[in-house]
Amino acid sequence: RVSRTVLKSPAEIGIMDEANRIIRGILDDLEERVRPGVTTGELDAFAEARIREAGGVPAFKGYPHRGDGNDFPGTICASINDEIVHGVPSHHTRLDEGDVISIDLGIRLNGYFGDSARTFAVGKISGEARRLMDVTRESLRLAVDQVAPGNRVSDIGFAVQTYVEQQGFSVVREFVGHGIGANLHEDPQIPNFGAPGRGLRLTSGMVLAIEPMVNAGGPDVVLSADDGWTARTKDGSLSAHFEVSVAVTEDGHKVLGGPLTD
Repeated sequence: RVSRTVLKSPAEIGIMDEANRIIRGILDDLEERVRPGVTTGELDAFAEARIREAGGVPAFKGYPHRGDGNDFPGTICASINDEIVHGVPSHHTRLDEGDVISIDLGIRLNGYFGDSARTFAVGKISGEARRLMDVTRESLRLAVDQVAPGNRVSDIGFAVQTYVEQQGFSVVREFVGHGIGANLHEDPQIPNFGAPGRGLRLTSGMVLAIEPMVNAGGPDVVLSADDGWTARTKDGSLSAHFEVSVAVTEDGHKVLGGPLTD
């Protein structure tokens, strides 16, 4: 059974659609700013200013860290190369030619959340890095295709894992997608792996943040001892991350903030 708190009204989904539309515009503008020599702190400051201009509040800034007071300091998560997720932006971290950077961005707007992420190329990147980005983006598209009433949560992860592993890459298991609404992280969890036909049955009104995290090497993760947030690939291989928020509709789904694009 689906808890009523998991289901969103059309009005609530409308607010979340607008929140994600704002994020989409900011990510589009960040793509223009991602270039060699730019610091992740500069990108962070730009994103925060844009969110506040739009009447929103950064969702990640001040997010609690296991109750130990090490709250997340940034508006964006900026994860470079072997960093998978939760990279801490800094005015000391400059992008170099050939890097890839995942930028994850969340916003609270009128009491509801939007959440989306993309991985960007910094200048000219390697063929492997380009293929990793393409495969991760396509795995997200395949995952979104599984969002329809009557399907199961695990159908989403099965679609991701099957495609990613066919391409010779691996899926991160420590971090998962999630429900989203009046809270940034809600039930259900959305793993990017597993057998199909299991878990909660998808129902119109659910909103899911689907976010494949894909490594060029093995799936294992290590957490940075320096900041307590940044998760890296254990083997030092490249990682890519794409995310959208998706509403389950009566006849399928709607990607909030606008349709998936190449």
